[in-house]
Amino acid sequence: MKKLVLFIALTTLLSTAFCQKEKDSEDEKKGGFKKENVFVGGSATLSFYSGGSVLGANPYIGYSINKFIDAAFVANFTYTGERPYTGEKIRQYVYGPGAFVRIYPIKMIFLHASYEHNFLSVKYIPPSGSGYTTEKFKEESNSILLGAGYCNGRQSKGDFFYYFSVMWDVKKELYSPYTEQLQDGSIRAVPIIRAGIQLPIFQGKNKRDDD
Repeated sequence: MKKLVLFIALTTLLSTAFCQKEKDSEDEKKGGFKKENVFVGGSATLSFYSGGSVLGANPYIGYSINKFIDAAFVANFTYTGERPYTGEKIRQYVYGPGAFVRIYPIKMIFLHASYEHNFLSVKYIPPSGSGYTTEKFKEESNSILLGAGYCNGRQSKGDFFYYFSVMWDVKKELYSPYTEQLQDGSIRAVPIIRAGIQLPIFQGKNKRDDD
């Protein structure tokens, strides 16, 4: 929980500092909640590495703070399959909440920072003929994903667009779905590739051009 609070505090501070530079923005002059700034979206997760793969989906709902910053709450669903060098199989199902902040320094490029708290259900299948039995256990894991992406179709806030991003889990906890445990026991973050869409849900015919 402390890590989540710290993450939110840091992203809030970053957003505040960025907004300060945009005092001439019409939105900031008027202030207040604007329903046309609400958006929904989703992404698919795809990652392959030596002996394993990660597949997932991440629907989200968020709010455009201004034309440079988006923030959202995320629902995370991920499946991870691994075949370690020793021959066993590991099946991992992950679900949990999260949040992200995206900063758009230019229209087509964004920087991404997100926090996830995931619940894990793991099934261990021993090698055939080993004499060991299948085991199941549950764990929890925290992830901090940092990366960048490209979006196609975004001119300002309130636009429908496609995006593609690459991120890494810099926290690298043992049970993170975005890490790989090496033979020497060390943990390595693997690249997380996400592609998806984002679209407004309350845009009317008189959408204001923020450019």
